[in-house]
Amino acid sequence: MATTRPLTSFKCLTFDCYGTLVDWEGGIYTALGPLTQQLTAGHPLYNDRPATLKAFIQHETSVQIAHPTELYSKILAAAYTNFAAELGVSTNEEDAARFGGGVGEWPVFPDTIDALQRLKKHFKLVILSNVDKDSFSRTLAKQFVGIEFDAIYMAEEIGSYKPDLRNFEYLIAHCDKDLGVKKEDIIHTAQSLFHDQVPATTIGLTCAWIERGEDVESVMGGNLEKLGDKVKLSWRYKNMGAFADAFDQLA
Repeated sequence: MATTRPLTSFKCLTFDCYGTLVDWEGGIYTALGPLTQQLTAGHPLYNDRPATLKAFIQHETSVQIAHPTELYSKILAAAYTNFAAELGVSTNEEDAARFGGGVGEWPVFPDTIDALQRLKKHFKLVILSNVDKDSFSRTLAKQFVGIEFDAIYMAEEIGSYKPDLRNFEYLIAHCDKDLGVKKEDIIHTAQSLFHDQVPATTIGLTCAWIERGEDVESVMGGNLEKLGDKVKLSWRYKNMGAFADAFDQLA
């Protein structure tokens, strides 16, 4: 673990949303049902949630790389269509569009709202997400009832997807410009090592890792041991509730 200042000396928590605060994996896997339910028992991905999610993530990442300025809803729809083709199952444009527009239906983790309410008493709360504004607005209205973020920065306005360093440069610049928060007073808080902790480390942000995957195996976080010096973590928690508990003990 990287040495750092006391947790209570920081001013701002910047979050990945989907995967850290919202159950991205559960939401995606449920929404993939129209495809996975067509698989026969002999298919390699039949009834295998981790392997199915890993395969889908490859399609999502490929589409993001090929179309970095495309809206996330369209990214999801294209990944869904491509994944269906790989699986050899049937789908149509309507189903793909429904999948792409379903972001707001993905639930927050059970500990998220209480943890944010507690942390909000001390920190400014900022979102840095790979989704588009319309998708996040639906999540905000349906899943984050009672939570007010100090700033929300989307891939749509930045023009690239994490782990591109431009997203983190934008975050740092706008936290300073919009909120008066300097880079050294930010803790970037996220689950995905690939999308968030590696680029955040590269750009010099202080990092807190929210592991997730307590009840169901998670594939989004990544393998910390394989990354070596590419990731420097100052804190590591199983979930957001544990993060809030740790802060409460110090405050």
